[in-house]
Amino acid sequence: MNEMMTQQVMMAPGEIIFRKVPVPQPGPDQALIRIKRIGICGSDIHVNHGTHPYTSYPVTQGHEVSGQIVKLGEYVKDLTVGQKVTIEPQVFCGRCYPCLHGKYNLCEKLKVMGFQTTGTGSEYFAVDASKVTPIPEEMTYSEGAMIEPLAVTVHAAKRFPDLKGAKAVVLGCGPIGILLIQSLKAMGAAEVFATDISDKRLELAKSLGADYVVNTMKANYAEALVNAFGPDKADVIYECAGSDITMDQAIQNARKGSTIILVAVFGKRASVDLAKLNDSELDLNTSMMYRHEDYEDAIRFVREGKIQLKPLQSAHFAFEDFAKAYEYIDNNRESTMKVLIDVDPEGE
Repeated sequence: MNEMMTQQVMMAPGEIIFRKVPVPQPGPDQALIRIKRIGICGSDIHVNHGTHPYTSYPVTQGHEVSGQIVKLGEYVKDLTVGQKVTIEPQVFCGRCYPCLHGKYNLCEKLKVMGFQTTGTGSEYFAVDASKVTPIPEEMTYSEGAMIEPLAVTVHAAKRFPDLKGAKAVVLGCGPIGILLIQSLKAMGAAEVFATDISDKRLELAKSLGADYVVNTMKANYAEALVNAFGPDKADVIYECAGSDITMDQAIQNARKGSTIILVAVFGKRASVDLAKLNDSELDLNTSMMYRHEDYEDAIRFVREGKIQLKPLQSAHFAFEDFAKAYEYIDNNRESTMKVLIDVDPEGE
């Protein structure tokens, strides 16, 4: 008789059940992970609200994750039982043009665990060893579950190749915005200017490396930017809010010939001033998830103390309180950064 485990399933928007399923056995190239922590991100919230365009139900969630290896398939050589790890949740074909040219984050058939395929929301999870990345023993499981969103911002930061000594703007100080501020500083940006409409979020951004912050509900963005950086303004602007308002602020106030990088996911079709974009010969770039080297850099930056993750951890909930975690997020939108599910509360 197979040992049984508990698995989370979102049956429909806002409807979470837990079911008993057999503990999976790892295949010859797989590792069996005892899941410890799962982070909830903005895309998970969209699934909970029924507004995610690429997720159907039922779905087991969980893609920001940490755990411990408990069993290895016979062909796995570079991992060991007992290791602390995180998981890279991209499922890609390996055969399309982007995959064959090293850009598997852009796979033509990309699926992401927790959205288009089964996520890690269970007590144990069997996964290809190639998607398992060890984390340092001194790193907590809560920090380990935040390596995935940090890798997003490390990848985004790299989309501007001339960061060393650069003046950068981050529009939007949610979890991704604040992780991006730290990533930009870790990668050599000279000064970072950050905006939001929440003083609480801006205060956190300032404490974690932003040189200038402005609440755009209270102050004029264009004036504040010139006051901070002078008439030459910024070298690069990162849009992390996902709104027409902030994208317009970026386009209208960018230095001519500079770069805007879209990091946020727009929930609806955007309306932007392409005439101004063209008139200023702006480079509009984008960023999509990450690759393995971004995970490695994210882990290194945390280990070197260049990036802090603990200040972004807002609350913890037990595995069976998954639905309560979503309620907490909905009720504390301004102050919430990262909410973590303690699937196995033992061990940090």
